[in-house]
Amino acid sequence: MSEPGGGALTILFQDQHLVAVDKPAGLLVHRSMLDRHERRFALQMVRDQIGQRVHAVHRLDKGTSGVLLFAMSSPVARMLGSMFEQRQVDKRYLAVVRGHPALAGDIDHPLRRLVDLVENAGEAATGAPAQDARTRYRRLATIELPHRVDRYPSSRYALLELEPLNGRRHQLRRHLKHIAHPVIGDATYGKGRHNRLFQTLFDCQRLLLACTELRLTHPVSGQALCLTAPLAGDFARLLARLEWTAAVPPRWLPDGWLAGEDGGGSDLPALPDT
Repeated sequence: MSEPGGGALTILFQDQHLVAVDKPAGLLVHRSMLDRHERRFALQMVRDQIGQRVHAVHRLDKGTSGVLLFAMSSPVARMLGSMFEQRQVDKRYLAVVRGHPALAGDIDHPLRRLVDLVENAGEAATGAPAQDARTRYRRLATIELPHRVDRYPSSRYALLELEPLNGRRHQLRRHLKHIAHPVIGDATYGKGRHNRLFQTLFDCQRLLLACTELRLTHPVSGQALCLTAPLAGDFARLLARLEWTAAVPPRWLPDGWLAGEDGGGSDLPALPDT
């Protein structure tokens, strides 16, 4: 897994109004009751790195990697916040999930607001009404591994492209659990036996969810922006092991990786047999 807070964050875009960075898995966006012992946060790191105060305009879960956008001022932060609320920001994610979902789908399932309780978890606010929440998904690749986890002699997994149309907390993870295809590596909403299989077979210690791209109109200049964060090395190496690299847009792969190639990982051992 990427080392959170181990050095400067990769800046994907910066001007006098916005800065976008590539957040590694394992790093919180800002201080939270979820992890009282954490001492480093993306917001603090970006502020120190560019020498200017920044404002978070959206959030990624601690375990999720990828594109994280900040505003340089309160007015721009308000404009961006409104754009996110009005669905004027196109968000794309990649996830590895349990099972083989349909080729495409639209999950329309309201979610109750979560309040912080304990580390890495939350609870639905008592009496709070459920909020509209929709997620579109597209299946990119599948695999069946010859390992028994549940009652079947083999285990199925899939690579999904996800498009959340809202920004509810833990929306993607909760929606995928709702359709019985939880994200691998999700200790809160996932299945521990499947998570442990990926740890054993692939040394996978992370949540397999990444925000790969944000598309929006610059709130000040009107410029069309496409902010892309290539997959972290651990995620990309897993795709190579599963022979899924060709299913991913090349711009979502690390430098030097081409669709259909393993990015230099040809010396990786073959998938274990049963």
